[in-house]
This record gives sequence, C-alpha cells and structure tokens, in this order.
Amino acid sequence: MPFSDENPRLVAALSGGVDSAVTARLLLEAGYEVLGVHLRLWWDPQDRLLCARIEKNEADARAVAECIGIPFRVLDLRAFFEERVVEPFVEAYRQGRTPNPCILCNPAIKLGALLDWALENGYAGVATGHYARIVRNERSGRWELHRAADDHKDQSYFLSRLSQYQLAHFHAPLADRHKGDVRALATRWELPVVEKSESQEICFIADDDYRRFLAGRLPEGGAGPIVEEGGRVVGRHAGIHHYTVGQRRGLGVSAPHPLYVVRLCPESHSVVIGPQESLLARSLETGPVTWGALDTLSEPCRARIKIRYRTVAVPGTVYPVEAGCRVRVEFDQPVRAVAPGQTAVFYDEAGDGVLGAGEILPFQV
Repeated sequence: MPFSDENPRLVAALSGGVDSAVTARLLLEAGYEVLGVHLRLWWDPQDRLLCARIEKNEADARAVAECIGIPFRVLDLRAFFEERVVEPFVEAYRQGRTPNPCILCNPAIKLGALLDWALENGYAGVATGHYARIVRNERSGRWELHRAADDHKDQSYFLSRLSQYQLAHFHAPLADRHKGDVRALATRWELPVVEKSESQEICFIADDDYRRFLAGRLPEGGAGPIVEEGGRVVGRHAGIHHYTVGQRRGLGVSAPHPLYVVRLCPESHSVVIGPQESLLARSLETGPVTWGALDTLSEPCRARIKIRYRTVAVPGTVYPVEAGCRVRVEFDQPVRAVAPGQTAVFYDEAGDGVLGAGEILPFQV
C-alpha cells in the first residue's frame, strides 16, 4: 500500500525474525511513523525449549526496535490466542480433520486483534513480514490478495481468509522482494537478527510434534479399528489424531503393497486405509468461503486450486453451493490426498490472484 499523508502512523508486527525487522525499517524509509509491537501468544511452563524460544523472540523484537529507533511494546494475547487458534486446532484433530493454525491465526490475531488495537489507538493499519501483494481493484472496488514476487516464499495461501476490511488496512512491504534481497538489506542495516534462521512451522509447538502436543489435550478413549476400504479390520490405533489423509508410515499394518490413510471416521473412531489410487479425488466441497477478488459466486468459474500450502495449484472448476456461501470444486485431473480441515484456496486462472478460500469438508460416504 502506498504512503498515506492522511494518517502516516502504522503498527509493525515484530516477531523477532528477519522479515518483520526489515519490514519495520522499510516503513521508516517510506516515511511512516512506526510502532513496533510484539505479540505474546503462548506460554507452556512444561516445555522449557519452547519458553526459551518465546523469550528469545521477544528479546530480539525489542532489540530490532531499539536498533532502528522506533517505540516498542508487547501485547499479551495469550488467552485470545488459545481460544481462537489452539482450541480449534485441538478440536479439529479430535474430529478427524487436519487444521492449519496459521490460516486461523492471521485473520483472528495478526490482522484481527492486533489490527483492532492499532485502529483503536489511532494507527492506520498493520504491517507484517508476510510475502504477498495487496492490490486495490479500481474497477470492482475490492481489495485483492495476490501472490508475492518470490515464489518460494509466497504466503498468499496463509492470508487467503482475510476479509476486505482486513486487507484494506494491511501493509506487506516484502511483496515484491525476494528472501535474498531481504537478508541483504538486514546485513546492510546491521539489524541484530540478520543471522537468525527461519521460524518453525507451528509457533506453539517447539519441535513441531503435534501428536505429543495433543496427547495431554484430548480425552482418553479414542482408540479404534484400522480397517480396509471393504470394512475388514486389520489393526488397532490409539486415536485418529495420530493420522492424516495420505499418511503411509506408522500404520502398523503388514501388506504386500503400500497402504495409505484414505479417510478418518470420528463417529466410529476408525482409520480407513487403502492403496495409493484410493487417495485420488476428483472433487471436494468447502465450508463457508471468504471471498477475495470475487464478491460472491453465482455461476461456475474456472480457477487454479491449492489444497494445502506445499502443493501446486491445479486447474478445475468452482461451483456455487447454497447461494455461493459454500462451493464444490471439480478438478480437471484427480488430486492426491485431499485432507478435510485444510483450506482450499481458489486462484484466478493465471494462478496469481486469490478469488476465495474455504475449509475442506469431510467426504460424504
């Protein structure tokens, strides 16, 4: 977003990493009055490694603010983060779905609670170190989310469920930059986090071992059968939260050919397994859609669909369901391992602009 003379005050979300540090300095270079804010989101006294990392990130964020000469404060959102991100994360696994906590966090926390705080305190919006472009479509009047210049760092998938209101107050200065350029700027400006490595995937789990994290948070009694698609019981499991669609390792079942998790059934506590071809899906349905470039969907449209972050967007047709609130996607070619709970993001046919996004629903059998 361009510099605004009407209100040149912005909040920069400082995570303690390189990307957010360079973002804050770029805002200063552009003439903004910047407040650095670090979000205190989690604390688990049983996990000393994680607590040490949390403390280090906060100290690094403070050091960045001091280095570039901006005021700094910490917002404690731990209770809200647990309610809006962690509890839904745990509940999704209990229901046999595979959630993405970052997609929950961005609209609820970084561009939710933080944005609300910023606007209430007289700031024009929030800037983060995300790699994505926000564009105002002058013809439609809508704010659109587009892929970043750096394909390897593009985070439009994680931001796909931001509302129009949130996009209108969101700044992403790294949109047209590559990670190497960002590191070079950090070196030139002698930022104290220049050598810091990338953060882990799940910020509230130190080792990304979500099964260990869930062990103390899900009720006992979740054991059940492992069954073949025909219904034959071939093993037992300790809880469906240990599995996700497409998983091959750790099934504990012997067979002459590779077997994969093809479906999770929370109502019967069963894990359904089958051969690789059983993972192929020609369609999916989503829950309520957050629309981006589209205001709604009243007729079928062509799109490129991404079913999880680390996959390539593939061509298909998106059909409206329930007056465009929910949608059905039909792929041109079968897609492997569609996992309920993940988010399906619909890009335009060029694969650049986000049309909308919705959570993938469990398959009806």
